[in-house]
Amino acid sequence: MAIDICVENFSGTVLKAPAASTPKRGPRDDPRPPIPAGIQDEIRLKNRLRRQWQITRDPSLKAEVNRLQRSVTRRLNEWRNDQWSATLESLDPEDQSLWRMTKRVMRFPTPSPPPPVTSRGIALSYSEKAEALAENLEAQFQPVTDPSVPAVIEKVGVALRSYFLSPASEPQLTTPDEIHEAIRGLKVSKAPGPNGITNRALKHLPKRAVSLLALSSTRFSAPFTFPKRGSTLE
Repeated sequence: MAIDICVENFSGTVLKAPAASTPKRGPRDDPRPPIPAGIQDEIRLKNRLRRQWQITRDPSLKAEVNRLQRSVTRRLNEWRNDQWSATLESLDPEDQSLWRMTKRVMRFPTPSPPPPVTSRGIALSYSEKAEALAENLEAQFQPVTDPSVPAVIEKVGVALRSYFLSPASEPQLTTPDEIHEAIRGLKVSKAPGPNGITNRALKHLPKRAVSLLALSSTRFSAPFTFPKRGSTLE
């Protein structure tokens, strides 16, 4: 069918568009300064001796590993302190670096929520919190004991019979504005559907593609035809 071919071509084009339009990026540079070569050599020596000690269990090797571990820790702390001192000395109010660093240092952590309170007191452990959650859910999801109202049931039955007996109306045409509003409400963090098209790709569709979606939706609803399962279009 022509509609199936149209949907497959549209889905394939949308799937290829993000990869074709995204610029290729090289490896990201690490902003942290590299550890000095002397400390790296000492770390490699410590790791090599530690592997030998794990095989031989020689006490002298263990003593040497401990000595190297203390030396590496001391040298790393000295190097980090020197780096931090150099960073502080490089701060300047003129280029806004001082204010950016002050904002980072003065940033307050997000406070943790208070522990839940149950009938037995404050829930502190994981098991107590699980019990508190179970009690809360049990209190919310209770069976409905109120009897049904016959008048309401009869009213709903009359409305349903009137709806199903009334003649079907002509389906309304889908407009590009409706498609655009539906795409705007999509969340980019959601997983793609069976066709593999992500919501982020749909949000970047041009107006011509949105108009094509509206035309396809109208084509689906007018003669009550739908694309095949393998070419699902969301």
